[in-house]
Amino acid sequence: MKKSYFIIYILIFIIVGAAVCLKVANGSSSDELNCDATEVNRRIIAISKDWSFVSAKRNELVHKDDSFDYTVIGMDGTVYIMTRKDMANTVSAATKHYDIIRDIELDGEIVGRIIIRNPSVDYEKERNLKNESLLAALLTLMLIIILIYFVHINRNIVGPFQKMKDFAVRVASGNLDTPLEMDKGNVFGDFTEAFDIMREELKASREREEAAIRSRKELVAELSHDIKTPVASIKAMADVMSLTAKDDLERDTIASINGKADQIDKLISNLFHATLEELEQLEVHTEEISSKEILQMIREADNMKKVVEMDIKDAILICDKLRINQVISNIISNSYKYAGTEITVSSRFETNVDIDADRKVDKAVDLNTDRKVDKAVDIDNNENIDYDTKDNVISTCREYYILEISDKGGGVPESELEIITKKFKRGSNSEGKDGSGLGLYISKYLLEKMGGGLECTNNGEGLTVLIRIQIA
Repeated sequence: MKKSYFIIYILIFIIVGAAVCLKVANGSSSDELNCDATEVNRRIIAISKDWSFVSAKRNELVHKDDSFDYTVIGMDGTVYIMTRKDMANTVSAATKHYDIIRDIELDGEIVGRIIIRNPSVDYEKERNLKNESLLAALLTLMLIIILIYFVHINRNIVGPFQKMKDFAVRVASGNLDTPLEMDKGNVFGDFTEAFDIMREELKASREREEAAIRSRKELVAELSHDIKTPVASIKAMADVMSLTAKDDLERDTIASINGKADQIDKLISNLFHATLEELEQLEVHTEEISSKEILQMIREADNMKKVVEMDIKDAILICDKLRINQVISNIISNSYKYAGTEITVSSRFETNVDIDADRKVDKAVDLNTDRKVDKAVDIDNNENIDYDTKDNVISTCREYYILEISDKGGGVPESELEIITKKFKRGSNSEGKDGSGLGLYISKYLLEKMGGGLECTNNGEGLTVLIRIQIA
């Protein structure tokens, strides 16, 4: 709170308090009984003249013609008349209230007394009532000042402090996009600007850090791609040298060079693909290809001639030729590494039915009966679908080409079938063997981007990898 406001509140309170105290002090002085002696004497004379009439009354309330209240009593204490009921009716009571007591004489003899009420009691009550009102007003003013002070504190200190606390929580949770509201009118006005500058600097620092990380990943991707070129040259030269080898030792050495080049190529491929995926650059461009090209891909990937059986049915597939080749190479390479047995490849067709009540369809209509027929066509995807007119449910039928690549290496535990397709996850049978746990993960990722999928199952003798590809 600013000092000027605080000083103003204190001055107001002091001035009002001093005024109230002064008023109370001035009102506490004793009020003297101010009754006209002539008027009192006139009343006593009037009562003396009418004494026989007055003395005949008992406790009678009479109208007051004078400026004062009085009670008339006899010498024996009998109350004759009074102008108000709360008057003192005995000498002792009148003495206690400081009332005026005068004798009433008739023919030189005292026949009674008149008690004139002292008005200071009424004045005292009135003064006390005024003082109470002033004190109540002072307390009310104090309460108003306290409320104003509380509102001011809440608006200019507590509220801004809570906003700064919430801002700190947002920044700690990573939200650097929401600025801190500026308000230089409160106590923390200068700090809010500094805090928001800090937020902007943190945001800029994070963006610079992300840009640097992305730059490093791009550099790794570029280097990985560049390294693959000389590795491919080494493999090509090793293949040429193997044709001109003079003895078995030379051929074994060349084969070892070729194997190491293959190993380097696979590691570089995994690194390259992992980096590209983090950069969200694993692009897929689907096209229509013949299943006969799948047959050629398998033959090219099977450089160790482990595939002993192939059943590739004819079909037109929708996929990315480059990515499918990569998937098949990864799976056969894994079979070489972890199973090392014969490989069989089979194919079949599969129809999946997806239920979707929200698909947009162009409903076919029988012109003779004006009724909807069961078949319709998906407007968006040009797919064949079934339309149930009773329940208004649409079921989409998709045709898939299933390619199963199986080995006889004993498979993996059932609990690991889903794990081995996760990123950087490997089965328990991979201990002591090179690998990064990215081959099946990348293969599944690519197939899903093409609208297909990948599953791993045990076939009783080994592992079967099921590749699902959409049919045109």
